Amino acid sequence: MQDATPASDQDVTDRQTAAPHPEEMKGTVTFNLGRFATMTATGRATPAGLVSAALLAGVILIPLAWMIRRRR
Repeated sequence: MQDATPASDQDVTDRQTAAPHPEEMKGTVTFNLGRFATMTATGRATPAGLVSAALLAGVILIPLAWMIRRRR
């Protein structure tokens, strides 16, 4: 059985500043509507997440296109 030793302050700091994934991509977009409104959007993505999203979209859209073509 392992000892449950508390993590040192340096270990906690290293974990907080380290990127969750070494190839993580980040982006920020700011949209200004004159002086009335400002919207900011941020996003993060990993290569594995982008591939998964593309596969999911393909799994949904390919059968949908097949069904639409079949109805005509």
